[in-house]
Amino acid sequence: MCIAVLALGQHARFPWVLAANRDEFFDRPAAPLDWWQPPQHVQPILAGRDLSAGGTWLGLSTQGRLALLTNVRDPANQRAEAPSRGRIVPDWLGTRRTLDDIHLDWQRAGHNGFNVIAADLAEQRWGWTDSRTAAPLPLLPGLHGLSNASLDTPWPKVVQLRDAVQEQVSSARALTPLVEGLFAALTNPLRAADHALPDTGLPLAVERALSSVFIRTDDGRYGTRCSTVLVGEQDDARGLRIHVFERTYEIAQGDGELAWTTLPMAGLTGQTTAIGRLPQRGLGYGTTLSSTLMKSSAD
Repeated sequence: MCIAVLALGQHARFPWVLAANRDEFFDRPAAPLDWWQPPQHVQPILAGRDLSAGGTWLGLSTQGRLALLTNVRDPANQRAEAPSRGRIVPDWLGTRRTLDDIHLDWQRAGHNGFNVIAADLAEQRWGWTDSRTAAPLPLLPGLHGLSNASLDTPWPKVVQLRDAVQEQVSSARALTPLVEGLFAALTNPLRAADHALPDTGLPLAVERALSSVFIRTDDGRYGTRCSTVLVGEQDDARGLRIHVFERTYEIAQGDGELAWTTLPMAGLTGQTTAIGRLPQRGLGYGTTLSSTLMKSSAD
């Protein structure tokens, strides 16, 4: 991912909400959110997939783990030979190790700069780490914003998305309008004024192009490839349900596709189910996928 906002403990019915965009070159092949099994994994994960390096940027496991990754924008220290950061999310999803334990392995692996938000939903624990910090930071109730700098760095687009997420969550009365409002916030193309731009070592024209929540570079080669919305919903009858929605984008807008799946859970573990797909005229996006992970009411 390249921008994400997490709302923790801001709504009784929706105890956590995550809205995120992934930005990438359009010629880098990727598969949309789906169930797939990484190498050495016993269980499949629900995630998009980088078909170039084989990893992912955001995913969930049937064991109730979640992780998202952003790159750190630091062109002066970027190494072409570094191992793919896309391995980090599957590492977290496929283990029972704690973030305090595993983050040192990631730092020693030689990756270029990264941020990770990781959660154990069964234990209701959230944390953040990066490629430099000495110890992971537990994430407490509140709003947390992340882009290509450290956690809660107030880049204009992070502040903009954080405020929009706060507005949507605080006024939420039902799932559908909440998700629609979050997708609208994730497609905001407004660029920051020059005086507010971060100085990360890129040319000014590039900093401008990357300053919006939803990115399209002027040459059309790079931009937001997908938006992902995850909502934890507390249901008195069925316990915690986790709703996952994804929209993928192509260079040209056009007719899209609606896709969905439901995963029954028993204590946040369960079997994957088939994904249904329907054509969706006038959607203006590539794909929308919705997955609902449910905790059994018997637990």
